[in-house]
Amino acid sequence: MVTVKEQYEAFPYPERDPEDEKTRLITGSPSHPLEMDHFLWNGARDWSQPLRVLVAGGGTGDGLIQLATLMQKAGAPAEITYLDLSEASRAVAEARAATRGLDTIAFHTASLLDAPDYGTFDYIDCCGVLHHLPDPAEGFRALRAALAPGGGMGFMVYAPYGRSGVYPLQEAFAALFDGVPPQERLERAKRIVAALPEGHPFACNPNLGDHHKSDAGFYDLLLHGQDRAFSVPDLLDVLGETGWDLASFTTPAMYDLARIAEVPDGMDKAAQMAVAEKLRGTIRMHTAYAVAAGAEPPMATGRNRKLVPHLRGVQRQALAKAVAKGKMLPLRLGQLTAEVNLPKEAAALIAGIDGRRSLDEIARAAHLDPLGFGTLWGRVDAALAPWGLLLYSGLLRQTGAAPRA
Repeated sequence: MVTVKEQYEAFPYPERDPEDEKTRLITGSPSHPLEMDHFLWNGARDWSQPLRVLVAGGGTGDGLIQLATLMQKAGAPAEITYLDLSEASRAVAEARAATRGLDTIAFHTASLLDAPDYGTFDYIDCCGVLHHLPDPAEGFRALRAALAPGGGMGFMVYAPYGRSGVYPLQEAFAALFDGVPPQERLERAKRIVAALPEGHPFACNPNLGDHHKSDAGFYDLLLHGQDRAFSVPDLLDVLGETGWDLASFTTPAMYDLARIAEVPDGMDKAAQMAVAEKLRGTIRMHTAYAVAAGAEPPMATGRNRKLVPHLRGVQRQALAKAVAKGKMLPLRLGQLTAEVNLPKEAAALIAGIDGRRSLDEIARAAHLDPLGFGTLWGRVDAALAPWGLLLYSGLLRQTGAAPRA
């Protein structure tokens, strides 16, 4: 077998060209500062205080570059530590940071299992790494040991049902290509995948696309020597065993059984999420935030009128106009489609979301009394926040930075 380190030295993942940083910023979840504040700090973090960040298994740097760039643009202080086993991946991440002039990052070639040796951190990013460890629980424990009081983690691990067909191919290729160098493994596997019958579970799976994007994507998806997926119960179990609590998935609506079927009396939240995952059937990764076990629930809600709302992934004026006309907002998340419906009266509130005004200020501008605003805003919050489209954070208000989605 090719070791994980050997794989990422040969095929740094995801494949990135540092020159592209001159023209675009890749954004996503987790590790967007607004999202972090919303899910981990009740939307009320004091951004004048330096944010101590660990990017554990940072790869070629997507989460790292997003976080460092947005913090720099907001004028918010940060101290960022990057760890990765692959020197080739680190070189790409360093080049991307240099292109952007990011100078708050300390780069280290090391395992995330060594995380506690680098101190404690307010925020830990760990995306696409824990499921590649021989013992993922050991990784969760190491990161928990590196978490500062009041801190949290944004992470991504693979999920089983949306990756249908992947694991039989991984097992077959492991048997076929034992001892074969990485490049030859890639070439031989590509020929086999191209000839798969139409009915093969992998060939039928529309949720997967990495193998079409790059050689690194193909190798990471189908030739990885160490890869496992976590169902919702698996994930909750390993979090509980290692000192973590799930704060929230980044799109909790995906795991909301009540949106799919009638919930049986007495079914607890964990069981509901597990059933929802099976009924969705297309979730290929779990992206979520976690906090220390026993911590107070940290997620922001619109019940606190001092919070500052943000729209993410939608333009407020376009959304406000559509709502005013009674149009529904179509959503597409992978293979999942949904629609968001809001009352026409909510258009003025949506138009007031500029990333700096608090809910109280939006209510006053709309000339709504507290009760009327609470009722109407409750519908806005319930429609948008579960899909990750509405977040609460005082980052831009505190720093005076330009609003951004």
